[in-house]
Amino acid sequence: MMIRAGLVGLGKIARDQHLPAIEKIDGIELVAVASRNAQGEGVNNYPDLGAMLAGEPDLDAVILCQPPQVRYHAARQALLAGKHVFLEKPPGATVSEVEALTALAKAQGVTLYASWHSRYAAAVAQARAWIAERKVERIDIQWREDVRHWHPGQPWIWEAGGFGVFDPGINALSILTEIVGEPITVLSASLEVPANKQAPIGATLELATASGAAINTVFDWRQTGPQTWDIAVDTDKGSLLLSEGGNTLRLDGEVQMKAPDEEYPAMYRRFVGLVADKAIDADTAPLRLVADAFLCGRHCPTAAFED
Repeated sequence: MMIRAGLVGLGKIARDQHLPAIEKIDGIELVAVASRNAQGEGVNNYPDLGAMLAGEPDLDAVILCQPPQVRYHAARQALLAGKHVFLEKPPGATVSEVEALTALAKAQGVTLYASWHSRYAAAVAQARAWIAERKVERIDIQWREDVRHWHPGQPWIWEAGGFGVFDPGINALSILTEIVGEPITVLSASLEVPANKQAPIGATLELATASGAAINTVFDWRQTGPQTWDIAVDTDKGSLLLSEGGNTLRLDGEVQMKAPDEEYPAMYRRFVGLVADKAIDADTAPLRLVADAFLCGRHCPTAAFED
C-alpha cells in the first residue's frame, strides 16, 4: 500500500526534516500541502486543511507541522475525516488534548502517531539496553541551544502554549523517558521567563526516578557557538554519556557509537508500519513532565529578549 499524505504547515521543520525524510522512505508519498504562506513543489497546494481534505478525497494521511497551539483542532478535523495523523512534536499544547485525540483515533479505527523524533537518534536504543542491566544512581541533562538559529521569526514559541525552551527541552525528556525503565516525577522547577514573553527561555528541573535516583536538568535557549545536547547517566556499573542529541554514545568515556542524524526517516518508517496495522503510538510521558514543570515551577523573571 502506498500512503497518500498531505502535509499541513510548510515551515522550517517541514522543509528541513519532513520533506527530505518522505523522499527517502518507501510506502509513503506527499501529494498535497496546506500552508498559508508557502507552496510545495510538485504537489497540489491548498490554503488550509479544510480545503485540502475537500480537494483530496483519496488522501490517506495528514502530517501536522503547525505550532502546537492549533494542532489539536487540525488533528481532530483530520481524524473525523477518517485520515491517519502524524503529529510533529510536541503532539499537543496539553496532555488532555493528546488523550482526547487518542480516544478519537481508536473510535475512528485510524492511526495517531506522536513523533518523538529524538527517541530515534542512533544511540538511544543501545543506551536503553545498557541501562536496563544496571541500577541508575544519577542523571544530569544539559540541553542548551540558540533559539535564533533554530526558530528564526517564529513568535508562536514565545506565546502561551508555545513551550518556549521546552520546545527543544522536551526532546531530552523524550529520550529520558525512553531509556529509563521506570516512572519519573518532577520535584521542582525554576523557569526563567523574559519580561516581554509568555514562555520560558531557560529552565532548571529537579526530577527523580521511582527508585530514588536524582535527575537534574538545565535547559537554556541562549547558547552561542556549538550546541549542547547531553545526557549523562551514572550507574552502579559505570557511566554513560549520550551527546549530539543521542547520536553519539560513550561508555566510561570511550566512544561506542557515533552516527549521523537519521531520526526523521526512522520515524516515517515507523509511521508506515503503524498505518498498515491501523495502530496508535501516542505516548504522553514527555509532555506530562513539561506540564508538571509548569504546574509546580517557580517563575523567575529575567530581562526582555529580542529574537
